[in-house]
Amino acid sequence: MVLAVAPFYDKHDPTAFDITDIWPAPQIVHPSIPERAKRYLEQAIASIHAPAGAVMLTASAVDAMLKEKGLKDGSLYSRIEAAATHHLITPEMASWAHEIRLDANDQRHSDEDASMPSEAEASKAVEFATALAQFLFVLPARVARGRAND
Repeated sequence: MVLAVAPFYDKHDPTAFDITDIWPAPQIVHPSIPERAKRYLEQAIASIHAPAGAVMLTASAVDAMLKEKGLKDGSLYSRIEAAATHHLITPEMASWAHEIRLDANDQRHSDEDASMPSEAEASKAVEFATALAQFLFVLPARVARGRAND
């Protein structure tokens, strides 16, 4: 992370600075995402540097999103399958969700045959969960706001 700073006057602390910019820009999780899923997703984003944790948090975010859509019975596997069957997500999205579920299972169960995920793999998982949140919550909220303004 790189911070751009500029000095400002503070008679009590002559070494004080204002942060004027941050690179890379922090990723903001949209407020339309339900709170529990949002918290898991925020934590996954914040822990990309610890990829195994980020992958597990991403799977929890996906699970929380599906539960928010009323799919509460059974396992995450069955919730993903139900989401695809009820056309909440596409078959391709279900396939990707299963990849994340399995990757998280490898980490949760300390599977000795599975490799530790890389930051790139954790970022890919977070990217999917963010896209899923856009699809399930953010876009419908935008449509509802747009229609309310008609």
